[in-house]
Amino acid sequence: MIKQFIDKLLGKRGKKAPIQENQAPVTPRTKPRKTAALNTKTFGKRHEVPVSVHGIDPDFVDRRAIDVVKTLQDKGYEAYIVGGAVRDLLLGLKPKDFDVATNATPEQVKSLFRRAFIIGRRFRIVHVVFGRGRENEVIEVTTFRAYLDNQAAEKISGNEKTSRQALAGVQHAVDESGRVLRDNVWGSMQEDAARRDFSINAMYYDPRSQIVVDYHHGIEDAQKHMIRMIGDPVARYREDPVRMLRAIRFSAKLNRLGFKLGTKTAQPLTELRPLLEDIPPSRMFDEMLKLLQTGHAVASIAQLQALHLDKGIYPLLDLIVERADWPLVALALQDTDRRVAEGKSVAPSFLLACVLWDDVQRVWEREQARGEHPNPALSNAINEVFDRRVGDVSGRGKLAADIREIWMLQPRFERRTGKAPISMVEQPRFRAGLDFLRLRGRSGETIAELAQWWETFSLAHDEERADMLEHARQQAQQSCKTNPARKQKKPRKPKTDALNTAQELDEHSSKSADSIVPDVGSDALQSNTAPAKKRRRRRKKPAAGTGDDLNANTPTDQE
Repeated sequence: MIKQFIDKLLGKRGKKAPIQENQAPVTPRTKPRKTAALNTKTFGKRHEVPVSVHGIDPDFVDRRAIDVVKTLQDKGYEAYIVGGAVRDLLLGLKPKDFDVATNATPEQVKSLFRRAFIIGRRFRIVHVVFGRGRENEVIEVTTFRAYLDNQAAEKISGNEKTSRQALAGVQHAVDESGRVLRDNVWGSMQEDAARRDFSINAMYYDPRSQIVVDYHHGIEDAQKHMIRMIGDPVARYREDPVRMLRAIRFSAKLNRLGFKLGTKTAQPLTELRPLLEDIPPSRMFDEMLKLLQTGHAVASIAQLQALHLDKGIYPLLDLIVERADWPLVALALQDTDRRVAEGKSVAPSFLLACVLWDDVQRVWEREQARGEHPNPALSNAINEVFDRRVGDVSGRGKLAADIREIWMLQPRFERRTGKAPISMVEQPRFRAGLDFLRLRGRSGETIAELAQWWETFSLAHDEERADMLEHARQQAQQSCKTNPARKQKKPRKPKTDALNTAQELDEHSSKSADSIVPDVGSDALQSNTAPAKKRRRRRKKPAAGTGDDLNANTPTDQE
């Protein structure tokens, strides 16, 4: 009794009942809130839809995602395939990515898989990795998140970059505009569904029982082809302004299936657009790539223009929308969508190289007009344009290197003689550079024949390549004969002041040397052949009172 009194005085709790094997540990943070169970308007009502109604084809479900769900369920946790994968399965599409939601914490998930990594600060998630190299696949596992009132969250002044110390150790925090900076408080499945953005993304699929759990009429909205925000759209956009870009991306992706944004979901987009200015540039850059590299780049541009969001979202995205009808940029956007549809890889460096090529050309010409050699001028132009247009984003080093290689290869394509073409086709970025050259030709630049020559040369055998090089050499010789001015190199612009000064010093020095040693080199000077170059020697200072005439004609050290 005394021990119980001391424990009560010190605030200690009694021992908890031991957790049985394969039973999920229940913590105060993961218990469902009573308010959440009662407020069906906010949290919805659980509906279990059988396979006879939803009609999902189990063959479209990724085997590795099923393995992750079964592993968690076998250990006593709840686990479901969730999000866009369920939406695509309902629409008869084969998803490219699979996400899993569970009531296990990130640490508990990580302990169950050999290659699992906890990532993120704002939202802590687990990446379960299967395979290696290009064949690897990542299943993203998230813990059910609690539905919390942002008014009760810790208020942080500034953003994620300027307030890192204040955010250290904080589980739930928002900034002055209401944007969520930290959200790592776990909750129930019902709360997690209310936290998701759109109703068609808030459905949970159990591959074992083949049941879809729906809280917010997601199946009904999918049948109506409507993209609807869960809860108050204004409040949800303020929590995470990037949801505005997600709304545009989903409407572009599902546009060919007839999906439209709901009226209440689309109406606040223009008004709340300034909230995107507080998002870190790296995250905005990543979201921009999702818009443009998921196979719906052209449709995404059209949606931005239709919703009057073509300006003020992100400077680089604004530039792409502005130049979307330029021949080279339009071809690059179409080519990106085509490659995604064919299952081929796409790189942001290629698309950005097409978008910024006009800027590089103008700066390149400016640098050459100033007397700079073409190669250094191009390098300077690349640095200037990349810093001004792209800035500091995640993966900047690799992105800049890839774009630089594509651009630096362009003038080298004009050299088709000697050994240059052989070494050219061995460059790692040769194919990307050639694709860029081909698009330039299709956009109207007079290089279509050049692109075809390189395409043929890259696929030819050694003998064919030798014939092509010989033919190119003969063409170059014929061009030099018909246009002699082309063979002459442009003289460098002399530095006038420095050259005149050097000539004056040489003339003055030669006169002084002749007056001092008149016989040295006289035969060489009179002969037809030029004398050997002599090393100038510094004249010793004569004794005082002698050689006045010589001193008068000899330049001083200061001269």
